[in-house]
Amino acid sequence: MAQATSPTSTTAQSPRVMLYSHDTFGLGHLRRSRLLATAITQADPSASALILTGSPIAGRFTFPRRVDHIRLPGVTKRADGSYVSTTLGMDIDATTSLRAGLIQSAVEQYEPDLLIVDKEPAGFRGELLPTLDDLVSNDRTKLVLGLRDVLDEPTVLAAEWARKGAVEATDRYYDDIWVYGLRSIYDPTKGLPLSAQTRARMHWTGYLRRSVTPSCTPLDEAYILVTPGGGGDGEALVDLVLKAYEQDPDLSPNAKLVYGPFLSGETRRAFEDRVERLEGRVTTVGFEAEMETLFAGAQGVICMGGYNTFCEVLSFDKPAVILPRTVPRLEQYIRAARAEELGLCRMLDETRDGLTPAAMIRAIRGLPDQAPPSGAFVDGLLDGLGTVNARVRALLGHRSSCAAE
Repeated sequence: MAQATSPTSTTAQSPRVMLYSHDTFGLGHLRRSRLLATAITQADPSASALILTGSPIAGRFTFPRRVDHIRLPGVTKRADGSYVSTTLGMDIDATTSLRAGLIQSAVEQYEPDLLIVDKEPAGFRGELLPTLDDLVSNDRTKLVLGLRDVLDEPTVLAAEWARKGAVEATDRYYDDIWVYGLRSIYDPTKGLPLSAQTRARMHWTGYLRRSVTPSCTPLDEAYILVTPGGGGDGEALVDLVLKAYEQDPDLSPNAKLVYGPFLSGETRRAFEDRVERLEGRVTTVGFEAEMETLFAGAQGVICMGGYNTFCEVLSFDKPAVILPRTVPRLEQYIRAARAEELGLCRMLDETRDGLTPAAMIRAIRGLPDQAPPSGAFVDGLLDGLGTVNARVRALLGHRSSCAAE
C-alpha cells in the first residue's frame, strides 16, 4: 500500500502563498493582492496562491490558474467610524471573531509557506493576531507585511497605529516589510516608531506594473478615461466631469467613464440621465474587471488618486490629472502632490485651482499637450513585481523554483 504524501513534503515541492486582504470597502486591497498572486504564480509554475478577502465583489473578478480566493464575511464602515456586519445581522465583535476563526482554519488547512498581509499588521480589529501567534510559534511560514507607497499623514498614522497595536505587531511578527513604492518618492512609515531591526527588514519594491492580458484589445477610438476607482467616494469627480462636457459643447476628446461598483444606484441613475443628454460624448460603464484595457487605449486620464489607479497611469504612460480625495485620510492628496512635484502627473487642487467646471475643462483640454509620466524619468519606478518575486525566492529558498526575472 502506497504511503500518503504528507502536507509538508507536498508544499516543499509546490510553494503555497496566502494573501490576506481585509477589504472593508473599495477595490484597492483585493486588486493589489490579485496582481501579486498572479505575478508570483506566473514566475513559479509550481506555486499556488490563496487570497483571503472581505471584498463584497471578489466573485466578479476572474482569477488565473493556481490562484483562488476565500470570501470572509463583509463589514461596512459607518460615517462615525464604527463598523457593522454587512449581511449577517451579527454585532461587530461576533463578526470579527467569526472572521478570525475562518482565517485561522484556512491557514491550518492550506499550510502556506508565505503569508502576505496587506496594510493592516494585526488585521481588521486584530483578527489576525491568533493566526500570527500560531505561525510564529511553528516557525514554518514566512510572514510579510505589504504597504502601499502612502498610508496617511505621519501624525495621524502614528496615532492610528498606536491605537491598533500595529507597531508592536510589525516589530514582532514580520520577516519582511515590502513597500510598493520608492523611498525617494515617499516613506509611508515616516513618523512611526518602528525598531531599527524592523526598518532593516524593509524593502522598497517600486510600483507594481500593470499590463493588458493577451486576449484584450484596446479600443480603436479617441477618448479620455475617467475613473473614480471603486466609486464609493467618486460622486464629486463624476459630477465635475459631466458639468465640463455640459458647459462646453466643443470639449474633446469624448470621455469613457467607469463609475465603479460602489457608486450608489440612485446617484448613478441621476448621472445616466445627464449622460443621455450628452448624446454620446460621454459613455459609461458601471464596473470593468479589466481596467488595463481601457487605460491602454486612452489618450489621457482624469481620475482620483488611489494606489492602483496611479500604478495604471504610470504603467501605461498616460498623461493624467488627479483629483484626490482628502477624507477620511490624506493618502491620495499626498501621493498626487508628490507625483505632480516630480512631473509624473497634474493635480487638480481645490485650494489652488478650484473644483469648478472651468478648471475641469482646462484640465481635459490640456491633456493632449501634457507630458506623460515617462517625461520625468525615475529609476526603478515600476520594478515592483520583479522585486517581489526576488524577495519570494529569497524567503522561500529551496521551496521556490522561481526563475530569475
